[in-house]
Amino acid sequence: MPGVVFAQERPYDWGWGMHPMMWGTWGFGMMLMMILFWGLLIVAVVTGIRWLSREGQERRSDSALEILRQRYARGEINKEEFEANKRDLS
Repeated sequence: MPGVVFAQERPYDWGWGMHPMMWGTWGFGMMLMMILFWGLLIVAVVTGIRWLSREGQERRSDSALEILRQRYARGEINKEEFEANKRDLS
């Protein structure tokens, strides 16, 4: 076939680890981006769990303080007991 020009004389041989982007800059960059993605995802999940657990603790302390206020309002405890228990809850 005279006059026909091919860009590559032989076809690219594919094999294990022979992807053209595997060892180049893009391969390492994509690997680092995947590690960054999974790292951020794990940090977000851990932060969310810690935030939810902390929020539950604050509600319990607020409910305990509310019960203490109600007992003081009903006259079941005096001011000194109220202040001492309030300091213990804070």
